[in-house]
Amino acid sequence: MNNSLFDIKRFKSIIKKEFIQVRRDPVSLRLPLVMPIIFMLLFGYAVTTEVDNISTVVFDQSMTQDSRDYVEKFIVSDYFTVNYYVNSEGEMIDLIDSGKAKAGLVIPSDFSIKLKTGKSPKTQLIIDGTDPTTARTAMNSGIIISEQYSRTYKETSLKMLGISAAALPSAEINVRVWYNPGLESRKFTIPALVGLILQNITVMLTAFALVREKERSTIEQLIVTPVRPVELILGKLVPYIIIGCVSFLFALSLCVFWFSVGIEGNLLLLLVLGFLFVFCSLSIGMLISTFARNQLQAMMSMVLVILPSLLLSGFIFPREAMPAAINFLGYLIPLTYFLDIIRGIVLKGIGAGYLLNDIFALCIFTFVILSISVLRFKKSLD
Repeated sequence: MNNSLFDIKRFKSIIKKEFIQVRRDPVSLRLPLVMPIIFMLLFGYAVTTEVDNISTVVFDQSMTQDSRDYVEKFIVSDYFTVNYYVNSEGEMIDLIDSGKAKAGLVIPSDFSIKLKTGKSPKTQLIIDGTDPTTARTAMNSGIIISEQYSRTYKETSLKMLGISAAALPSAEINVRVWYNPGLESRKFTIPALVGLILQNITVMLTAFALVREKERSTIEQLIVTPVRPVELILGKLVPYIIIGCVSFLFALSLCVFWFSVGIEGNLLLLLVLGFLFVFCSLSIGMLISTFARNQLQAMMSMVLVILPSLLLSGFIFPREAMPAAINFLGYLIPLTYFLDIIRGIVLKGIGAGYLLNDIFALCIFTFVILSISVLRFKKSLD
């Protein structure tokens, strides 16, 4: 009998045993190899503080060549992408409230007349301040672009008229920031943090639900009972729905009373949609538990859900700055829609009418994910 402190044969035996265990669980082997590739690609493209292509709506009351040249300066800068032209201030406000436009450029009807008569016209740039990073970029870029237009206009006029630059007008821009005039970062991050924490907690709660049953071999006891898959899935979800809803209330209370981020909109609407998101997140966790065979696989699958949500949902980095393909992936994440909902209600005070697309998306995600979970569990019983 070898009683040495370290025996190379015993050491080799343990190594061999572990390799056999890894080979018997190919999923647990593939995930650590695939995850670095996925996360490097996501981080590489999604993590950026540079903001461009800010969705912009133009309300041009002048409709002259001068005003069109002014708008063109914004377009060629690459900081602004003019997606909408409207004929009324109300249309512009609706687009900014709904989040379809992050900036609104208002050109007065006397824009061209004032330029030609030596007066300085005043344009207006209205900015959605919910995301301070995007808002600061829009504000600084708008001022610079307006100054560049004035300089170009003066140079052209000097050549044509031969008069001094001091006698020529400048296009002055008045910047107004809505929803978050102070551009406070906490007003952007704290409501979103409520959604992120809520997702992570609820996914974690249910991701291990069926896995624990499998590891404890108690799943067989459930199989021999007349309980249907849909009854089992929903029955397992109910306790966690209650826990998730209570967690949401706690997080929301901290948001309001500790961090002093007030709710501008309808509190009841926020609670109802928050509970819907709880149900959706729990369904994601339940789906993970139907695929995972052990807690290690469940944990790795959770990471595959949580990290992309952190990066692609708009929680930290502006989605407008992401490449089109990466931006599209954000639409496949339920948290993206809930962040629009909670920021819209908390900061903008908008109602359900502006959030119909986000509400519909969350309902579809919940139904589809829950249905797949039931079918997956039913298949495992057959």
